[in-house]
Formats: sequence, structure tokens, C-alpha cells
Amino acid sequence: MENKKIAIVTGAVKGIGNSITVRLIKDNYFVVMVDVDQSNGELFESENVGKCKFILGNISNKEDVKSIFKYVQNNYNRVDLLVNNAGIIRDNMIWNMSEEDFDDVIEINLKGTWMMCKEAALLMKIQNKGRIVNITSRAWLGNKGQSNYSASKAGVVGLTRVLALELGKYNVCVNAIAPGLIDTPLTKGLREDVLEQLVNAQPTKSIGKPEDIANAVAFLGSYDTNFITGQTIYVDGGKSIGSNL
Repeated sequence: MENKKIAIVTGAVKGIGNSITVRLIKDNYFVVMVDVDQSNGELFESENVGKCKFILGNISNKEDVKSIFKYVQNNYNRVDLLVNNAGIIRDNMIWNMSEEDFDDVIEINLKGTWMMCKEAALLMKIQNKGRIVNITSRAWLGNKGQSNYSASKAGVVGLTRVLALELGKYNVCVNAIAPGLIDTPLTKGLREDVLEQLVNAQPTKSIGKPEDIANAVAFLGSYDTNFITGQTIYVDGGKSIGSNL
């Protein structure tokens, strides 16, 4: 592993996470893939021997998180890049949303990301170098029916800014990426008329690809990118500008 950088990617098996994993492998990273999807994770590892390691883990479980970093430290003795991509949605208007659905989303999307960042920070401080890229969402600006999700992703933006302040002197850059409408299994499940309406709300009149997010991760995760930290980069076809036309 001496000639490879070590990356940890959460939610690494499907959709955006898988595209991030593929891109990082292409960029000569050895990727530690963390996911709750065991069968597909093990399949991907078997198809990419020597390029990645799958670890079954739930980022909302403190013992799982500690175990992930213990494995990485024992086997690779460093982590060059952490990509916090894992997340869930439990959408509903607030008057119909259960307390459990609110708690579950906050627990995984925000607290899970925080726990992963904490363990990475402990290691990166010792290394005196590192990169953390948190996948938030354009929804942190607000979406109807997503009071839990939007709040969790707004928390990730705040977390990113604080960690940039705390870790900057240790040569650690911490940034966030806010995807908009991306072609994932989730959007493929939408009704055709709903998807058309969402696409028409984009200034670009198009839908993004998971590779668009992966490209942004590769940029922010690079050690050639030394003076960008605490930022949220929107990859959303311009939707965050505020246009609904």
C-alpha cells in the first residue's frame, strides 16, 4: 500500500457512493468501503481484489465506527481521505412525521458523520495531514417534507465549517459537497411526471450523474488542493441559485 493513498468511503456500495469508490480506485487510492449492504459490498471487493476492502458497518453505531478505524490503523497505519456519504431519508410533512423517523435520520446523517469525523480527526492530527469530504445536500437550504433530512444536512454543513477551523493547523482540509438532483436508484423510483417536474426546475434542465459527485470528491480530496477548506460546493445544476424556472 506504500504507493497508494488510503480512503474510507461510507455508503460505498451503491449509487453516488459506488461512483466515488470507482473514481478513487482509478486515482490510485486503496478504498475501505463501509456499508450495511453486505452482499453487494463483498461482491464488489471480489471483483476488485487488491484495490479495496469491504467492511460491514453502521455509522450510527459507535462500536462499529471505532472498529472501522481500528482496522484501518492496524492494517494501513493512516487514512488520507475520509468521504462521509452514507445517509438515509424518511420524508413526510412535519405533521405526519414520527419522532422515530426524525431521530433515525439525525442519528445516521448527522451523528454518524460526526462520529466518523471524530475518529478521523484523532488520526489525522497525529499524521499532520488529511482530507475530509462530507456529502451534504442542496436540501439543507430547505425542502418541503424533509424537516428531518434538511436539518441533518444543515448540521453537516455546520460540522464541516467547524472542523475546518479546528483541523486547519494540522494540514487537514474539510469540505462538503451538496448534490442536487442526481440519477440514482432513488430518483429512478419516482413517477415520470414528478421526475419531469424536478428536471424542469433545474436551470440546466437536466439531471446530474453520480460521476459528477465523484469528480468533485476527487478534486476536494486531492493533496494538490491545499487552500480550500470549510466550503460547501454545490453540484446541483444551479438549483441552489434559487431558480424555479
